[in-house]
Amino acid sequence: MPAPPIKERTPIKDLTKVFHYTDTMTRKPTRDDDPYEYMAGFGNHFQSEVIPGTLPAGQNNPQEPRFGLYTEGLTYSAFTAPRHANFSIYMYRVRPAAAHNGYKSNITHKSDVENCFLSLNPKVTTLAEQGGWTPFPLPPDDEKIDFVDGLHTLGGSGDPNLRKGITLYVFMINADMDRRAYCNTDGDFLIVAQLGNLDIQTEMGMPFLQPGEICVIPREVRFTIRLGLGHKVARGYIAEVSGSRWELPDLGPLGGHGLANPRDFLHPVAHIDDDLQEDWEIVHKANGQYNAIDQDHSPFDLVAWHGNVAPYKYDLTKFSSLKATSIDHTDPSVNCVLTAPSRDPATPLADFLWLGPRWDVASNTFRLPYFHRNSATDFLACLYGSGLGRSDEFLPGGGSVETSHTPHGSFSEDYVYEIRSQVNEPRKILESLSLFLSSILSSHPSLLIAMSSALLDEATRMKTSQRFLP
Repeated sequence: MPAPPIKERTPIKDLTKVFHYTDTMTRKPTRDDDPYEYMAGFGNHFQSEVIPGTLPAGQNNPQEPRFGLYTEGLTYSAFTAPRHANFSIYMYRVRPAAAHNGYKSNITHKSDVENCFLSLNPKVTTLAEQGGWTPFPLPPDDEKIDFVDGLHTLGGSGDPNLRKGITLYVFMINADMDRRAYCNTDGDFLIVAQLGNLDIQTEMGMPFLQPGEICVIPREVRFTIRLGLGHKVARGYIAEVSGSRWELPDLGPLGGHGLANPRDFLHPVAHIDDDLQEDWEIVHKANGQYNAIDQDHSPFDLVAWHGNVAPYKYDLTKFSSLKATSIDHTDPSVNCVLTAPSRDPATPLADFLWLGPRWDVASNTFRLPYFHRNSATDFLACLYGSGLGRSDEFLPGGGSVETSHTPHGSFSEDYVYEIRSQVNEPRKILESLSLFLSSILSSHPSLLIAMSSALLDEATRMKTSQRFLP
């Protein structure tokens, strides 16, 4: 009997249509249109230099750094923190950050930022139910909105001053940050691109972010966001953690590999601005308030750096899903990309989850999400594709929230079919959805929603009700 004909594989270059990054059949760790170089790994101590030989050998603070540079240290943790929790970076730069012309308080801006989610704050209110938003509106063509003005709080819990809190944001922009940098002192930003490419410049280098990728910028690291070439608007989500940092979850009985693998996290290499003698504004966010520094030089003047507090990016299409192969469901924690621990060793402050294309193979099992009441609060957003098809907030650019212990589950015609189906065939699921993000506020069961600005009111706020299908 002749062998069946061999089917040749064809590379898929559109990352919104792949089942996994390996469908691209590339050996490059980055997408084809990513213009930058990176260093791979997670939790490493990296070093990088624009000019070889800039980094001092055998010490951090030489009496006379090469090329007349200044040594500047950034400590992310307490000096005496245990080695595994001690984070800092040394930078060798043309001008130190201390060379500036003073602070300006409460600068004028168009954003709507709130970081304090204590019950005594009259600006926030508790949401004790499900809710959702249609896609958040993009800026009008006749108004230029950069990242400083386009950042808006959706909700959160805790407070940065308590060193325990999380804030969820959306951003919608149509302009570059022009000689303007951002410095967030409240926590670490986990940026999720949903629409448009982002050309991000940080003190340590240049990460390029596309829909389906995430970028983490540690607290205190300065950065600028510009639109990628050919893109006029951008939209995305941000999860900010205070008093914690994003880490890879433990794998436990899964073994040494799976979920998000360390080698797929990419850190930028050192990069220096071409023109260093320009006036810049550094916008500082502290306790949700904007202040600014004026200076006569670029903040992106690092010739070299070494340490373990550097921005990094990750392509969610590289996630290695591990699910049940016999019966029933595994808990959603098996989709965890990054976790931020809390002071409770058994309960994280926040988890960042990915729900995307995978095989569904469990037998004798109702495979749709069963009805549930979780202790965690979930925020879900569709990055691209058709979402779950339940309502408008699952369209790309919208979002939904299910607060702690709120009863929820899936109602649809598929639900009725799934009950009556007699055969469980292996199947690929979520191919049209492609990517979801779920930021779970595990140790903060009650989500406080910031009072909406006029801009956020344009995205229809919906109360989600459940109905029963016989």
